[in-house]
Amino acid sequence: MDDMDLPMPDVEIESVSPDELKGRIDAGEDVTLLDTRMESEYNEWKIDGETVESTNIPYFEFLDDEIDDDVLAQIPDDREVTVLCAKGGSSEYVAAQLRERGYDVDHLEDGMNGWARIYERVEVERYDGAGTLYQYQRPSSGCLGYLIVDGDEAALIDPLRAFTDRYFQDVNELGVDLKYAIDTHIHADHISGIRDLADEGVEGVIPKAAVDRGITYADEMTLAADGDEFEVGAATIETVYTPGHTSGMTSYLIEDSLLATGDGLFVESVARPDLEEGDEGAEDAARQLYESLQERVLTLPNDTLVGGAHFSDSADPADDGTYTVPIGQIESEMDALTMDEDAFVELILSDMPPRPANYEDIIPTNLGQQEADDKEAFELELGPNNCAASQESLAGD
Repeated sequence: MDDMDLPMPDVEIESVSPDELKGRIDAGEDVTLLDTRMESEYNEWKIDGETVESTNIPYFEFLDDEIDDDVLAQIPDDREVTVLCAKGGSSEYVAAQLRERGYDVDHLEDGMNGWARIYERVEVERYDGAGTLYQYQRPSSGCLGYLIVDGDEAALIDPLRAFTDRYFQDVNELGVDLKYAIDTHIHADHISGIRDLADEGVEGVIPKAAVDRGITYADEMTLAADGDEFEVGAATIETVYTPGHTSGMTSYLIEDSLLATGDGLFVESVARPDLEEGDEGAEDAARQLYESLQERVLTLPNDTLVGGAHFSDSADPADDGTYTVPIGQIESEMDALTMDEDAFVELILSDMPPRPANYEDIIPTNLGQQEADDKEAFELELGPNNCAASQESLAGD
C-alpha cells in the first residue's frame, strides 16, 4: 500500500524520525499515534509505551474526498498526532488529508520499517568484571545482544545480521578489534549476523550442541562446548550449556558477573519449549529447561546478572536502562522458578503465545539451509519475537 500513487493534497507535512519518536517516548512525553496499517498487522505488532495512545484506522478509510465523520471522530483534535504506516508512504497521505481538515499532525519517517532499524547500545552499569559490558536493544522486536570490551578486544553475543555495519562502527569508535561473534542458539525470530561477521574476519562461535540440527556452515565456525572459555582482553567468557528452549541452547557467563542466557531465561519470563520439535516435543524440552534452570542457572551467586536475548512489552528495565536482573531477585519474583518440575511444565505448556512470525523460514536461514538477501532477511524478522512462554510477565505483580 505504501507504493501506491496517492493524490497528495497540496499541504506541507512534517516528518518525525524513528529516533526522535523513540526519544519522546523514553522521555515520558505523551505521544498520540494513528496507525494506518491493516488491523491484522496492527494487532500483531505496534508501537507501545506507558505514555503512548495508539489508534488503528486503515489508510483506505481516508481515500474518499469525504471522510466519514465516524472515522474523524476517532482522531483527537486537541493535540499533535503522529501518523504511521508500514513504510511511510500512505501515512504521509493520511496526514495531509487530516492537515487539510485542521488537525495538528506529522508522520513517522519510513514507518514501522524505520522503527525496526532503531538499535541502541546501553552500558550495563552493574556489571562487575574486567572491561565494559554493553547491551544492544532493538525496541521493535525486543531483541537484545551483548558487547564486552576490554583492552583492545571485543566480543559480540547474539549479533543481528541487519546491524553488521553498526557493530563495526561501534568497535571502531571504541578503538578495539572485534575478536568473537557468538551465538547462543539457532534463533527463530531474527537472522543471525554471525556468518556476515565471520566473512569480515571475526571468529564465529556457535554451540557445539546445535550442530546436529543441520547447520551447514559448522566447519567454518569455532564450536563451543560446555566449560569452554573465550578471552577478550582480561575478560573471560565461559560456555554454560543450558538446553530447553532448543537442544543446543547455550548461555555465556561473562566474568562471573552476567549470564547471557539467550532465550533460556528472560527478566520477565522463561523460554517457550516448542520451536524445535513442535508441540509433540514441547513437554520433554520443558523438562530439560527446568533442569537447566535449576542446575545451571539458579545455582550461580544471587548477585549474578541475568541478561536474555529478548525483552517483551511487559518487561521493566533496570535503573541503568538495561534489561538485566540479579538471579536472586528474579528467583524471588518469578514463581515458575520455585515450582516443582511437574508444576513448572504444566505452567509453561498452558498458554504459549503464537509462534514468531516467519519462524519456518528464519530457522532454516539461520541453519544455512536456505538463503535470503538483505532485504528479504530484514522483512522476515519484522514483528514481535514471541520466544517466551508467556506474553505476560511471570515476574512480580
